[in-house]
Amino acid sequence: MAELSLSRSKRIINATLAKGKELGFKPLSVVVLDSGGHVKAFERQDGASPGRFAIAQAKAYGAVMLGMPGSAQMARAEAQPYFIVTANAALDGKMIPVPGGVLIQNERGQIMGALGVTGDTSDNDLTAAVAGIESVGLVAKG
Repeated sequence: MAELSLSRSKRIINATLAKGKELGFKPLSVVVLDSGGHVKAFERQDGASPGRFAIAQAKAYGAVMLGMPGSAQMARAEAQPYFIVTANAALDGKMIPVPGGVLIQNERGQIMGALGVTGDTSDNDLTAAVAGIESVGLVAKG
C-alpha cells in the first residue's frame, strides 16, 4: 500500500483550508488519516467548534475503513440503512456517513488514506476536501 507522508498530509490540509477561505466557508476542521485509519495530521481553524475533530475523524475513518467515500456511504444508508448501521456498529460507532469523508488515492488507484472535513455544509466540506487532495497531485474519491 502506498504511504502518505506527514509533509504531504499537511499540504493537503493547508490547501483544503485555503479553498474554504477562498469560497467563504465557515471555519473548517480537517484531518488526514493514513490507510490504517491513524491520524497523520489535523488542523482546526479559529472559530471552529472543538467537537469538530471527532466529526472530521469519523468522516475520514468511515471512508478509509469501508473503502467508500462519505457520499457513497450516505447513498448506501438511504438505500440500505441496515448496512450502514451494522457497519458503524462493527467500527465501534466511529463513522459518520456523509459527504466530507474523501478517499485519498494515488494515480494507480491505491488508497493512501482519507481526508475528513467538517464545519460548513457537507457538500461544501466535500468541495474543499477535493481541492486539497488534488492540489498535491493525488486523486480524490469523494
